[in-house]
Amino acid sequence: VQLQASGGGLVQAGGSLRLSCAASGRSFTRYHMGWFFQAPGKGREFVAAVTVRSIESYADSVKGRFTVSRDNAKNTVYLQMNSLKPEDTGVFYCAALDSYVTDSVSLIHEYRYWGQGTQVTVSS
Repeated sequence: VQLQASGGGLVQAGGSLRLSCAASGRSFTRYHMGWFFQAPGKGREFVAAVTVRSIESYADSVKGRFTVSRDNAKNTVYLQMNSLKPEDTGVFYCAALDSYVTDSVSLIHEYRYWGQGTQVTVSS
């Protein structure tokens, strides 16, 4: 699976962005899809995921602000980000997890395929 993330940019605090991650290669519907975030100088952390059955899960820090979704017809997963904060500044990565292997969508080490990341900058 090849993943291409897009949609990042510069936004003011309180604003919104929608990230997209287009997948190509093997069957998209086999994969749980996740979004991860890496702030400058910090490790990569789980943000949100949507399973092959479209069950959503979120990190506590983004609950009520971010929404993850998938469009299987377009082989694309989205992350709608509202009420952005300066601490959301960093790189967002999409990743694919084989549902035949595990359902542990919040565990970074379970994800086999990664996109290149898209930069989000939130100004105060």
